[in-house]
Amino acid sequence: METNKILSSLCYFSVFFAPFLFPIIVYFVAKDQQLKSHSKRAFFSHILPFLTIIILALISFFTFMSLGDGAGFALVGGFVLVLIVNLIVFIWNIVQGIKVLM
Repeated sequence: METNKILSSLCYFSVFFAPFLFPIIVYFVAKDQQLKSHSKRAFFSHILPFLTIIILALISFFTFMSLGDGAGFALVGGFVLVLIVNLIVFIWNIVQGIKVLM
């Protein structure tokens, strides 16, 4: 099996062990354009769950400041939405890692 394929799939599978660090290292060390492309895609897919949590925290803060009593519904809906997005991104990383190996 080709080393670039293994490294590309490990960039996606790094969601299990080093979500931000491994794709960044591979991106800066690799010379192959396809490997760089996979590491960049994996890095951005690892950042997406982090960004959704930050956005949820900001929305929760402003919702509690303005709504008061109705903030609970918005907060629960936001948590559900973040959970769904994070689960989809997690599964997408696993699928992409397997697809690269095939």
